[in-house]
Amino acid sequence: MARRLPSKLFLTQSAMLRVCYALVLPALAGLYLFGWRAFALVLVSLATGLLTEALFTFRDGKPVTSAVLVTGLIFGLSLPPALPLWMAVLGMMVAVGIGKMAFGGLGQNVFNPAMVGRCFLYITFPVQMTNQWVEPFWGGGGGFLAWAGSVEALSRATPLEGIRKGVSPNLWEAVVGNIPGSVGETSTLLILAGGVYLIYRKAAPWRIALACLVSGIGAAVLLKAGGQLPGVSVPAVISSGGFMFGTAFVATEPITAPKTTSGQWIYGAAIGGLTVALRRFSNFAESFMFVVLLMNALVPILERTVRAITARKQAPK
Repeated sequence: MARRLPSKLFLTQSAMLRVCYALVLPALAGLYLFGWRAFALVLVSLATGLLTEALFTFRDGKPVTSAVLVTGLIFGLSLPPALPLWMAVLGMMVAVGIGKMAFGGLGQNVFNPAMVGRCFLYITFPVQMTNQWVEPFWGGGGGFLAWAGSVEALSRATPLEGIRKGVSPNLWEAVVGNIPGSVGETSTLLILAGGVYLIYRKAAPWRIALACLVSGIGAAVLLKAGGQLPGVSVPAVISSGGFMFGTAFVATEPITAPKTTSGQWIYGAAIGGLTVALRRFSNFAESFMFVVLLMNALVPILERTVRAITARKQAPK
């Protein structure tokens, strides 16, 4: 018996659409800084995510959900601007197919799908994911008037590489986004604006974002006090790489994050502190995705422990 397409092909979820709205600012920043090819990378990620989820849901008579748009935007914005488009397609298929649908679809996934896809690319194609960066366009029409910058045009190390060598990036450039990096992760100012919007619209748990930020700052202060970050300022550490982007849009992803209040505080603090520490001591300059996936795996244990402690305190004596 032939299966029919669902009567409604796309399920609109207001909370997910709010996240999409918040991600528009980093997306536009990526377009201005890195050109239309970077924007095409995001569009390809979105299209691949929609098609991949449709292959799973339509066969069961279910619609594609707005959540896949969030996954596509976060995934695309976390990629290097020069990454080949076919790699973005492959990574997004892994993100949705393995990171989400293999667990049963919306609300069932244990791991953040976008980070699953990015981690796959990071391990499978390390050169393209870590060594091919471009100088951002700056001034005038910027990338709005260009397709792409040249990979050979890069004349300075990325901020994270500089920090590992004891060279602090220019803080103002890190705030506005005039630094080499992933498509949507360089402009701290616009990321903060998107994060504030999410919290204001109650589309993201503020406790996780705040705990992540405070813990990351605390870890940077301790490392600097211990002589592990010579010549590097604490604000530069927080503004570099994907820390702020991950704090605002990845750590706060509600499906894979804890639901209890205490669990959210612990979860956010662990992500922020571990990310900064691993950046300094691990072989990977950008460790946010690994930390998020690790904490995703520990969420069930964390939630069970928090609930058990709460129940023990509330039990009559």
